[in-house]
Amino acid sequence: MNAAVPMPHRFEVSAIAFDLDGTLLDTIHDLAAALNALLAELGRPPLPTDAVRALVGKGMANLVRRALALSAGPACELPNDAEQDRALARYQTFYAAQLGRATTPFPGLVGCLDGLRAEGFALALVTNKATRFVRPHLQHAGIADRFDLVIGGDDLPVKKPDAGPLLHAAAAFGIAPARLLMVGDSANDVLAARAAGCPVLVVPHGYREGARVQDLGADGIVSSLAAVVDRVLHIAPDLI
Repeated sequence: MNAAVPMPHRFEVSAIAFDLDGTLLDTIHDLAAALNALLAELGRPPLPTDAVRALVGKGMANLVRRALALSAGPACELPNDAEQDRALARYQTFYAAQLGRATTPFPGLVGCLDGLRAEGFALALVTNKATRFVRPHLQHAGIADRFDLVIGGDDLPVKKPDAGPLLHAAAAFGIAPARLLMVGDSANDVLAARAAGCPVLVVPHGYREGARVQDLGADGIVSSLAAVVDRVLHIAPDLI
């Protein structure tokens, strides 16, 4: 007789915060295209998509800085602060023109968000992406109306892995951080959740700067976005 398979732990929460890039949307091809347009303008060779994937996770300024360093050949000097600022501005121009062209939702996205909303969960988007690009991505994906709160990378003085964005979301919902579940794909998401006192799940896809998903230290790994619905139990805020 086979032993019964234990049911996965369900998190008793009132709200759920999602990361964007690598968690809800596969944006890597847009990011890589814009980055390579910048490198071409600077007379540097392009970077393969997998190399760009390993650079994503700490905001656009960090992405551009790391890409410039990676693309620098023996004869290239690393840019100074002013040159990096100019490169970031040009990258954002390229990205604005590219945004949404090659971005695709990860499987189960709409069903996950609609299922959670039907269960009564408040939903937040908490991303390090520059704020001006967040709403356009949500609109392209047809999910702009699914979120009760959207926090972009420029909306607060701090970004993930700082606890600030998640603490801000919990306060906005009027709940304790322990009742806000973070769903992400990277160490940034896990570290932010740990710092804020939030539980955290990670998806197996996404951008992890080369780390294995098993090594992120999350409270659990879901097989897909659709599986998030089965890992949560709604607790009304007035019952907390």
